[in-house]
Amino acid sequence: MNLVALREAIDKVDRQIIALLAERQRLVEEVAEAKLAAASPFRDREREEQLLARLRGHATAAGLDPHEVERLYRVVMDMSVAHQEARVRSRDDVPLRVTYQGVEGSYSHLAAQGRYALRAGGALLTGCDSFRAAADAVLAGTADLALLPIENTTAGSINETYDLLGGGQLHITGEVVSAIEHCLLALPGVALAELRVVRSHPQALAQCQALFAAHPHLRARADLDTAGSAKLVSESGDRTLGAIASAAAAQRYGLAIVERGVQTASGNATRFVEIAPRPAPVAADAAAKTSLLIELQDRPGALGDVLVRFAARGLSLTKLESRPIASAPWTYRFYADVLGHAASAAVQAALDDVRPLTRELRVLGTYAAAALP
Repeated sequence: MNLVALREAIDKVDRQIIALLAERQRLVEEVAEAKLAAASPFRDREREEQLLARLRGHATAAGLDPHEVERLYRVVMDMSVAHQEARVRSRDDVPLRVTYQGVEGSYSHLAAQGRYALRAGGALLTGCDSFRAAADAVLAGTADLALLPIENTTAGSINETYDLLGGGQLHITGEVVSAIEHCLLALPGVALAELRVVRSHPQALAQCQALFAAHPHLRARADLDTAGSAKLVSESGDRTLGAIASAAAAQRYGLAIVERGVQTASGNATRFVEIAPRPAPVAADAAAKTSLLIELQDRPGALGDVLVRFAARGLSLTKLESRPIASAPWTYRFYADVLGHAASAAVQAALDDVRPLTRELRVLGTYAAAALP
């Protein structure tokens, strides 16, 4: 073959490659629709790494440089994700962009799936390394809202979420209460007696103190995330290492369930709140809850007077939490949840009653009260 013919043959192959890339892009659009319908995370980094490993193997078998093929496909995958995002943004029913703390299989991820899976228009779920990162995505406009845990029936309040709300830029727009069943996970074939260290999020460890009391050979180690701990155990290959996480995390990361229901309290549940840059409208006749931030005047009996004035209006407080004010040592602000709509006559009158007793009184949000599991 002469040079011209060779170049024509290469051009033909290039056209085939472009056609295959276009076909891949079409399939990517279908993947995006399926993820929206199932409220699955938009980008699965672990699956991408598994795909790249397979592609390196294919490249080696074909006599190509596996590292160069990987570099090429990383560009292709970035292009695919950008195309997915552009595709969904162009829809009339643009999906809700939701962030949460953790990885796939975490309790926050499971709560988000349960809440948004059937939403008209779908939802794009994105896991973050921290509560702060999830909230920052909302503030930056790259997410519409974050779903964060705020209290647990066993371990109590999750202070970081309260502190994020205290910053003044975020509002509560909804809540969901999820039953939490913790499982002790390990590599397949490992017995409880072999384990020495159990990893999980500090809240999960606090909810499973009876497990450690019953098995003193187990030592707790705190991590950023329950499902992230499961992933670490799976990748470690260490038979002495376990994790406390969900059954979904066990399935996701190929671990065995050594023991189910290791939480100390049988009715263990976590309350999650949606946070967004702006309040959301709630029907006036809805069974609503209103969250407040209260900073009291510095005088004896101020908190008692506030509680009395809410009670006088027939309002029930379902939560009262104090948190220190970092800029003013040894002073505190209070977070209160009140059953009632902020626009109702009773709540408005109560707010007017207590405002003279406060240095700051802020409505963090009115939203539909969640049904208990």
